Amino acid sequence: MKLGFIGTGALTAAIVAGLKSVADNSVSVVLSPRNEEIAAGLAARYADVRIAADNQAVLDDCDTVMLAVRPQIAHEVLPALRFRSDHRVVSLIATLSVEEVAGLIGPVATVTKALPMPMIAHRQGATILFPPDPAMAAFFGRLGKAIEVTDADEFNALSVVTATYASYFKYLDTIHSWLEGHQVSGEKARDYIATLFKALANAPDRAPDAGFMHLAQEYATRGGINEQVLRELTERDMFGAFAQSLEGIYRRISKS
Repeated sequence: MKLGFIGTGALTAAIVAGLKSVADNSVSVVLSPRNEEIAAGLAARYADVRIAADNQAVLDDCDTVMLAVRPQIAHEVLPALRFRSDHRVVSLIATLSVEEVAGLIGPVATVTKALPMPMIAHRQGATILFPPDPAMAAFFGRLGKAIEVTDADEFNALSVVTATYASYFKYLDTIHSWLEGHQVSGEKARDYIATLFKALANAPDRAPDAGFMHLAQEYATRGGINEQVLRELTERDMFGAFAQSLEGIYRRISKS
């Protein structure tokens, strides 16, 4: 595979870093010169990563192309390029559908939409793909977990999960701030919280047949402190409000 990137931002850098951390990888990478600083840094770090003269040179030299341009400029950048029918194109542009991308790039036979996350740099997390593409599922599967999706609405629904990261860290920050307010040092509080929640994150893997509510009930001993916090948050409809926020994100993504 000769892999090219149209657009060289943080996500491109994360994919390349993850790819180059795989011991037996033989994929050469060609970058667009769009972000000179990031492209130069990657080319200096990895021997088989180079910068093309322009976006068209990326296409001319590669068989697999990942589109990583900002959605605001996609309609300007992509139609100006000459794609080949044998290009395998993977769109990383979250707000453009497969059909929209296909309409911008001409004769390409294979277009896949993928949603990798920055933690792919460390070969962690999951990448969703639509429509199913065994070759790209194998590629992203080496960099974490690949989940193939058969329906555009399902892809959009799964995409909503990525809108919850900041809220998760705000949840941890609330605990951290509370501990500091009770004279626990910030460093000790952070270390304790990070260690506990890292362990909790492994619970679904240790019990693959258990639903998340089952796990919640396992930790919510009757009359215990976990049960109290869960009950009080539920009574205040905190989880209902959260679900409403997710629904709003889904509507926003589905309209894009």
